[in-house]
Amino acid sequence: MITSTAANSGMSRRRRSAQNGSSPNYQAKRQELLLTAAAIFGEKGFEATTLNDIAERLGTDRASIYYYFASKTELFQALFHDILVGVLDENIAFAEEIIGSDEDAIGKLRRLIEQQMNSYERNYPYVYLYIQEDMAQLQLDTTSWGKEMARKTKRFEAIVLDTLQQGVDEGTLRSEVPVQLMAKSLFGMINWTHRWLTPGMRKVDAKQTSEAFCALFLEGARLRE
Repeated sequence: MITSTAANSGMSRRRRSAQNGSSPNYQAKRQELLLTAAAIFGEKGFEATTLNDIAERLGTDRASIYYYFASKTELFQALFHDILVGVLDENIAFAEEIIGSDEDAIGKLRRLIEQQMNSYERNYPYVYLYIQEDMAQLQLDTTSWGKEMARKTKRFEAIVLDTLQQGVDEGTLRSEVPVQLMAKSLFGMINWTHRWLTPGMRKVDAKQTSEAFCALFLEGARLRE
């Protein structure tokens, strides 16, 4: 008789062996699983989603998922570890390039808004899942890469704050509104799109959204002579 402990141990060995081997077929199936799981997490949220839900959408059984991930939490973490760290690196590199340019603050903010919305659309639904779920509750911020993601997120936020402060200093943005409040307003507007912007499903896309946000935010924040 095979005990559940022995079965789990055997599955763990098979999973580690497959991961270390990194065969193209294994990696392709793993990516399909991640994409399917991301869609369901987006629809139902992390807590309400079960491995059975994911298996049913894939047309397989729950046991097959354990060949790739030991638990729902591990699967959810992999979405960010495998994909989102690279996305944040890309966004920060682009933002660093923007703030290093000779543009005024209005021009830089416009490009930052456009870049952020394009990234959301290009990397859908992974970035939105990061925004949608409570990372602290899932204890993702206790892992080394989770802490690194938090550091990268703060770096991007600092770039936006510096750009807003540049606008105040050069006299193109309002000085009576604290830059921290302007930044919170901007990020709130952009991040809330996770509730209604689904690429390919609605008439409004990232380009139209960024144009509308630029018009609303920048005109409101601009200093009037």
